[in-house]
Amino acid sequence: MVKGVAPIAALLAFGAAGAAQAQGVPPPSAEGLTFAASERVRVEAIDGQARAGFNDSDQLVNFRTTLLARYQQGAVSVVGELWDSRVYNGNRGSPVTTGEVNTLEPVQAYVQLDLGAALGRGSKLRLQVGRFMLNLGSRRLVAADDYRNTTNGYTGVRADWSAGRWAATAIYTMPQRRRPDDLDALLSNQPAIDREGAALVLWGGLISRARTIGPATIEASYFHLGEHDTPGRPTRDRSLDTASVRIVRDPAPAKLDYEIEAIGQTGSQSGSIAAGAARQAVRAWFVHARAGYSWAGAWKPRLMAEFDYASGDAPGGSYGRFDTLFGMRRADLAPAGLYNAIARSNVVAPSLQAEAAPDARTDLMLSYRPMWLAARTDAFASTGVRDARGRSGDFAGHQLDGRVRYRLSKAVRLEADAVLLAKGRFLRDAPNAPPERWTKYGVLNLMINL
Repeated sequence: MVKGVAPIAALLAFGAAGAAQAQGVPPPSAEGLTFAASERVRVEAIDGQARAGFNDSDQLVNFRTTLLARYQQGAVSVVGELWDSRVYNGNRGSPVTTGEVNTLEPVQAYVQLDLGAALGRGSKLRLQVGRFMLNLGSRRLVAADDYRNTTNGYTGVRADWSAGRWAATAIYTMPQRRRPDDLDALLSNQPAIDREGAALVLWGGLISRARTIGPATIEASYFHLGEHDTPGRPTRDRSLDTASVRIVRDPAPAKLDYEIEAIGQTGSQSGSIAAGAARQAVRAWFVHARAGYSWAGAWKPRLMAEFDYASGDAPGGSYGRFDTLFGMRRADLAPAGLYNAIARSNVVAPSLQAEAAPDARTDLMLSYRPMWLAARTDAFASTGVRDARGRSGDFAGHQLDGRVRYRLSKAVRLEADAVLLAKGRFLRDAPNAPPERWTKYGVLNLMINL
């Protein structure tokens, strides 16, 4: 176990941990007033931090509480959800951000209208207006991250339409900017209502058709992100257009499953957050490919090969570092929290992953992933480690990632995750690389959903 987990793991006996799903609203068929709640406590520790500028070793205790209420009458639903995310045991060298802390926040407060076949026989149309969470397509661009201690909220309007094998979603939103965002306020878990406004806008949508290439679904999406400075909040003034095409066949027993998604990104942004910084054209891209096979019978084993490539920024020309917008990372890459070293930026990462379910209560996962930089002179993934001269090579290291989940009851689940990163030449030799050769990360979760 990673150094530092054992002394504080006993806290798990005094807290509950819950991971209500990002769209954890009671079934829409339940009329009247319904409630749901969750609690999660997470104890995590790291030794040999891979990210630049933080404690070499650290331990954090995360608590996340959610309370949801839904009132439905016929085609109209009103939903409100409060999230309370807190972190303890951190200090000024800990990587504590708004990804860990967001206290007493009404993340969801929306009205939903189910219009049925308003656009023709056999079709369905649903509208949402207000504050809500979003999980769209592969969730690599727009997601309500459930592994992270906080989530992404969006304020605006959403429309979902389906007819036969076709489905489409359109959004116009102002992503919620989590507050507070200064370290002292975060370490003391101070509350502050998140803000939204015209300074940060995300709009676009996706369309998909099931069983288009044999049993596979094909999907296309487009999103525009517009951002500009506000008093006291300088930004890179991003104006990004991101388009993707995805083909996916979901896993099924005794079947080959696969997925390929290609994403292109264009637009412009400022060279830095400094006032008056010159604009740069953006040309970036990302590709994900997966092939897997699931066996029927005992243990339900599954073996999967994946490949991820996210462009980095090379000298000269346009800005090439891929921006994953509001995408999740755990399902594809690695845990967030204290580790949080691997993201869809300047990374080349093939992987092999094995999964199994020995019984109805237990599931296991183990993956191996070697990693390289797509551009030698850019920072690797989300580590902040960089060699501007490109003299430290392009191999980042070997990552071994494992997870065990065990369900004690319908409402209670235990989870343990562990990551071992053997740093390659780049993460050892780059000018600002932390000194340790190994990164060891462990996390224990106890989750309750009510």
